[in-house]
Amino acid sequence: MDELEFMRGRVYGADHDDAAPRPGRVYAELVGGPLDGLLLDVTDRTERELRGGVVLPTEIGRHGPGGGAVYAPRGPGDRRFDWRGDVP
Repeated sequence: MDELEFMRGRVYGADHDDAAPRPGRVYAELVGGPLDGLLLDVTDRTERELRGGVVLPTEIGRHGPGGGAVYAPRGPGDRRFDWRGDVP
C-alpha cells in the first residue's frame, strides 16, 4: 500500500493509531493538494464558518513545517473541500 492509499479515508489531525472516522461526526473530504483524501471533522463548525474555507497546518505542503494548506467547500452544504493553495 502506498502513502496516498494509506492516508485516504483517515481523519485530518487524528492520532495515526486511531484515525478512522467516528460515528455521529460529520466529515468533509479534502480534495487535491497535500491533504488529498483525508477527512476533516466539521461537526462543530457552522456553514458560515466554513464558507470562506479553512487553513490546515501541514508539514507536507509547499512551505514545509510551519506552512498550511487552504481548502474551501465547493458550494453550500457540499462536503467536499477543494484545495486552493498553500500558505507559509
